[in-house]
Formats: sequence, structure tokens, C-alpha cells
Amino acid sequence: MMNDSTPESATAMLGAVGARVRSLRKERRLTLDQLAELAGLSTGIISQVERGLANPSFLTLVQLAHGLGIPVGTLFHVQEEHRSPLVRRAERRRLDGHGLDKTAIYELLTPDLNGALEVTWVETQPGHDTSATPFTHNGEEVGIILSGHKEVYLDGVKYELGPGDSIRYPSTIPHWYANTGDEVCTAIWVITPPTW
Repeated sequence: MMNDSTPESATAMLGAVGARVRSLRKERRLTLDQLAELAGLSTGIISQVERGLANPSFLTLVQLAHGLGIPVGTLFHVQEEHRSPLVRRAERRRLDGHGLDKTAIYELLTPDLNGALEVTWVETQPGHDTSATPFTHNGEEVGIILSGHKEVYLDGVKYELGPGDSIRYPSTIPHWYANTGDEVCTAIWVITPPTW
């Protein structure tokens, strides 16, 4: 709960986050009760967050984001009025995190992560292997191999891809990747909704 000593800037931010939660919930045509069930939270706390009357913990925000099927950072997004739709090669945003192997390069090909999909440029070195930490999340993915070779594993089933090959799968299936070739694999990966 907020009190009289809450700074004005924090109050404004909490109001903006609450408005964002309400807007996203309504876009998805969810009632408070439905979002509460999806997020594992009470309807009361969600109502307070939406009205800017609560100072939610990070865990609460993560649960709300999960219930809405979005990355938690989306709750803090402030729309920039004149953002260019163009991303120049030299201006790509480098993506890190998710326990990713530091020998791989992940660059965002979309201007931001606020749309319905995320498009990334992926370069993996020979020997790259994510089998120790399979990925699972909501959504769907498409991968296109530009050069080199990549093995994509979907719940343990191996698919070998080479230049020009593509693959699509639900992201809810445990999936991991390996570059067992002797050259760098360059690929484009499309994920919806964004996961970063």
C-alpha cells in the first residue's frame, strides 16, 4: 500500500503501471477474476494495482506479466511518439540474459519489444549447445538458417537445418539448440509474444 510519504514521481509511475495493466487486461478481454487466476494473485491486489493504489513487489509484477503473457518490462513501457520503424545494422540492440551462452550473439532486429513479435539475429559458434537449459515459454517461434548448420531439438526430437531451411514450433515445447558444425551459424529467429 502507498502512504503519504510516497514520492510524487513514484506515485505517477505506479499509476502508469496500473493503467498499463488495465489496458493490457482489457485488450485480452480478461476480467479481473480471469487475470487473477492466470497470475495466481487475488482480484483485490490486481484491482489496487490497476488503480495505482498499491506498490506491488517485483514478484507481483512478474506474476501479472505471466498472466498477461508478456515480458515484465512491457509493464514499464512508455510509448515514444516518433520512434523510427527502421533498425540499421550498426544500431542493433544486443540482447543478453536468459542464461544465454556468451559465445553466441543475439541482436534485436525490431526497433523494440513492444509489438506482437520479437525478431532476432542469432550467431552461434561451433560447439554452441543449450541442451543443459532447455527453453519453455508461451508463444510460437520460427527460425530461418542463413548460413552454417543448426540442430533444433523439440522435446528431444532432433531437426537438422542448413542454409535456407526454416522451422516453426510452439514455444511451450521444451526446445534447445546446438551448432555441431565447423562454422558459425547465422539465423533469424521470430518469437511471438516477445520473451526478453
